[in-house]
Amino acid sequence: MMVQVEFWQLVTLLLAFLGFLFGAGRLLLSQIDRRLSERFTAMEKAREEGGKHWDERFTRLQEQAQRDAQNVAELERSLLRFQGELPLLYVRREDYVRGQSVIEAKLDALYSKLEVVQMKGVKHD
Repeated sequence: MMVQVEFWQLVTLLLAFLGFLFGAGRLLLSQIDRRLSERFTAMEKAREEGGKHWDERFTRLQEQAQRDAQNVAELERSLLRFQGELPLLYVRREDYVRGQSVIEAKLDALYSKLEVVQMKGVKHD
């Protein structure tokens, strides 16, 4: 059994086969391109969501930092106010001792005068 194929039939068969290979390759490449596009789209979406997450996180951190700064400023004002009121409410030990000594000296002087008055009163009787 012999199969005879003419040249034009062979060329046509070869062109059909090459066309099939070209079509299959093109279909395969278009699917790969579509998959890559989907993958890049998903990656871009994930990147944007991640960016939103970090933006929200940084915004919250900035707000917290501002609240902390306000609290520190309020604490500083309170401390300065306390430092201003402190001399009015607090007497140093040395000042108290000096004041007490003055009072005791005056009481001693008064006692001495009373003693003198009592002695004069006893002598006149």
